[in-house]
Amino acid sequence: QVQLVESGGGLVQAGGSLRLSCAASGRSFSTYGMGWFRQAPGKEREFVATISWSGTNTYYTASVKGRFTISRDNAKNTVYLQMNSLKLEDTAVYGCAAERSGFGASEESMYDYWGQGTQVTVSS
Repeated sequence: QVQLVESGGGLVQAGGSLRLSCAASGRSFSTYGMGWFRQAPGKEREFVATISWSGTNTYYTASVKGRFTISRDNAKNTVYLQMNSLKLEDTAVYGCAAERSGFGASEESMYDYWGQGTQVTVSS
C-alpha cells in the first residue's frame, strides 16, 4: 500500500514557476514508477510526466516538454514536478500516481495508487 500526498500548488502569474512535491508513504517507493497527471475544469484528466524507479528514464507530454521537469529523491520518498514558464492553460488540479512495474507510464490505467491533488492556477 502506498499513500501519496501532493503539495506546492498555488496561484502564480503566467511565466512564473512552481515546484510540486508528492510525498509517499511505504517502504517500496523506490521500486515504483511515478507519474504526474492534471485535470482542468470541464476536461478529462491528462498525463503530464512520468519517471522510472531509478530516475533514469523520464517522459513528458508534448505541451510541457522543455518547461516541466520531473525528478525524484528515493531517500526522501518524494517525487517532484518543477514547472517553469507557466501558461494559462496549465491551470489544473495536479496529482501524482504510483505504478508497480517501476518503468513509469503515460496511461492512467497503469497506475495503482493516486494522490488527492493540488490546485495550480496560472493568472494573466
